[in-house]
Amino acid sequence: MGADCKSVGLAYPGSNPGAATLGKRPPSRGNAAGGRCHYAEKMPRYEQIADALRPGARAPRHRVERGNDRHQWEKDRVRRPRAERLSTGATEHDTGLRVTDLAFHAEYREATADEDLAAVFGVPVGARLLERIYRTRCRAEDAPFALVHSYLVHGVVAANPDLLDAANEPWPGGTQHQLSTIGVELDRVEERVTARPPTAEEAGALGLDRGVSLLLIRKICVDTGGRVVEVSDVRLPGDRTELVFTTPLRRW
Repeated sequence: MGADCKSVGLAYPGSNPGAATLGKRPPSRGNAAGGRCHYAEKMPRYEQIADALRPGARAPRHRVERGNDRHQWEKDRVRRPRAERLSTGATEHDTGLRVTDLAFHAEYREATADEDLAAVFGVPVGARLLERIYRTRCRAEDAPFALVHSYLVHGVVAANPDLLDAANEPWPGGTQHQLSTIGVELDRVEERVTARPPTAEEAGALGLDRGVSLLLIRKICVDTGGRVVEVSDVRLPGDRTELVFTTPLRRW
């Protein structure tokens, strides 16, 4: 880890032993009947099918219910006493677990804005960013609830040096309280949800079985002046995540 990278928390166990073979075609068993059968290597092996269908292949894990009301819940807590903010956070809100049930890991490092992040933040390509990597899991389990990469504009958050140090994590009140220490109030949060198959690395990190999809959330936080102040890319396991969207409607 470089000198500009700080981390706090617990390291997670190694990847799923089967992850290295994910996405690879099984070895060919040869051409049948003197080369007349050419599809054998494309067919899944019996062992792969049996493994995917075997009940109880993996112990059940805690589910996450992530609703869009969580953002107002976080904002309401910004001005609550520190002791209250310490007692619970967004993960506890989404899982129903207690602080003592969780193993938390945070890593901070400097990054630069690529074309994607530069366009979202409205900064030049190559602009200095703070990248924050979060992994939180239940202590009784070996895989995190999500893989989170959060980005902040370095020049903005540097107004409070405490925000540059991972040793201050977990921060009571989370990102919204952190931003409040530099005078930033969020006006809205935009989240875009997509899905795709995981890479072998992602499947290993999240403990995903074959055939389980990955949910991706791009979260964009906008302050009351219309400025994008945080961008997070969240990767969630599709087999134990429920996304709940509640939309209040104005009365006639």
